[in-house]
Amino acid sequence: MKRLYAASLLAASLAGCASAPPAVDTSEQEVIGIINKVNGYWQQREAPQKWAFWDIAAYHTGNMEAYQITGNPAWRKYSEDWAAHNNWQGAKSTDKATWKYQYGETDDHVLFGDWQICFQTYADLYKLDPDPKKIARAREVMEYQMSTANKDYWWWSDGLYMVMPVMTKLYTITGNRQYLDKLHEYFEYSNSIMYDSDAQLYYRDARYVYPKHQSVNGKKDFWSRGDGWVFAGLAKVLKDLPKDDPYRADYIAKFKGMAQALKKAQTDDGYWTRSLLDPQHAPGPETSGTAFFVYGYLWGINNGLLERDEYLPVVRKGWRYLSKTALQADGKIGYVQPIGDRAIPGQVVDQNSTTAFGVGAYLLASSELVRLLRQ
Repeated sequence: MKRLYAASLLAASLAGCASAPPAVDTSEQEVIGIINKVNGYWQQREAPQKWAFWDIAAYHTGNMEAYQITGNPAWRKYSEDWAAHNNWQGAKSTDKATWKYQYGETDDHVLFGDWQICFQTYADLYKLDPDPKKIARAREVMEYQMSTANKDYWWWSDGLYMVMPVMTKLYTITGNRQYLDKLHEYFEYSNSIMYDSDAQLYYRDARYVYPKHQSVNGKKDFWSRGDGWVFAGLAKVLKDLPKDDPYRADYIAKFKGMAQALKKAQTDDGYWTRSLLDPQHAPGPETSGTAFFVYGYLWGINNGLLERDEYLPVVRKGWRYLSKTALQADGKIGYVQPIGDRAIPGQVVDQNSTTAFGVGAYLLASSELVRLLRQ
């Protein structure tokens, strides 16, 4: 009861006065109950023995946050069992001469970021119980990649979430400055081909840059989940990046710019449509992009980079959607757009549409909300 009372006082003070709306229409206990329900639903139905590719690995980034919040040992073991099943590797080729980084799901696509996101969870597990084998492959792959002259590794927006945090996490473990220098070099390349400085948003990749590609109504077509990957990825980078890093201001500027742009694109119902600036392109709720955005806003507020008074209303509306519409009675997370690379007019996304990465995004957002409520 004391904690509930403290949370209500905090909510009132954050809102500016006792009669104003609370910070978020929930309590720490309620959100933890939702986390338990959502993750329990998923893990009871899905064995951890699955591949290390991005769709499953993205779930584990959320599962590890849920573990950090709840301390539930079963959730940590779930990610450990997944890591062991994959031998703490991504793509498994040992012939560096064949390693590729264009799209591919085979073992020679070692340098493709969708096979590297697993290293985030391996690094998190290493920090909990250091054992060199947990990050040996991650270091081998990333340090080989950094030894090359290439800088065009992140040619699609998803890759910024998949790999940027890998490099900051490995920096915190190794102290190797090259991780941060190469991170910024690769990030600058991504900005050169995908970032729209006027909209302050990212195209999914170079194929979708305006005016070559347009929404159904002739507008710029920014894919919600694509920008969700970037916004959440920037939050994760800033979490681990040293405060005196010479490039920190660059990441903060992009993060704050996206926060301003995304605020304008949020619907009154709290979600973001699949095409951010053209709601009629693919109308209706979508959970994965929305959850990544809510996570990013919460992280920014919790860490003093985003103004509470300006952005708590965004979080409040987003959480209302996530907890009242996306969350189904049995713990399933619905309205997740299936695997893809763009907003597709006419594609059905409903309460039964769920995916591993969508659950991971939901766990990120709800875990970060607990941190807000604990402040």
